[in-house]
Amino acid sequence: MKYLIFSDLHGAVDSIEFLIERFKNLKCDQMICLGDVLYHGPRNDLPMNYNPKRVIEIMNDYKDFILCIQGNCDAEVDQMVLNFSLHQFLNVQLNGIECHLEHGHHLESEQVSQTLTFYGHTHVSCIEEKNGKIFANPGSITIPKNNTKRSYMILENHHLSLYDNQDNLLQEKEI
Repeated sequence: MKYLIFSDLHGAVDSIEFLIERFKNLKCDQMICLGDVLYHGPRNDLPMNYNPKRVIEIMNDYKDFILCIQGNCDAEVDQMVLNFSLHQFLNVQLNGIECHLEHGHHLESEQVSQTLTFYGHTHVSCIEEKNGKIFANPGSITIPKNNTKRSYMILENHHLSLYDNQDNLLQEKEI
């Protein structure tokens, strides 16, 4: 299967429109959102094209294709308007790889037993190996930090790729 992985959307309609276009054009099977779906949070400026009501409509249209993790900016009221579940974390198998999915604000890497951990929260994209395990952060598709770019990931078979919003390959890893 082919997965489109993103995080920290923060209610930006241009970001979800971009991701849906990629989802369709790249013929992905499923989207994985690693949290902070609708609200921008008190530490972030209001994103350009902030329109959480429209983001709700678009994402609900794709509810059958979304696995979503609850971020630190996601609230109970967000779950009331989204037609897919916001999980605190998930341990899943993706393409035969044992994976841990979480937002990242509670991530303790030494306690993760899965081969591959996807997390968001920091708004900084990376693919790192620590103690024989891989930690992958797609960064933020809306509000990147630390001089990183707006970015997302694709997991296809056992190949993980990180792209910026201009579709430039930033990093890749065989899992």
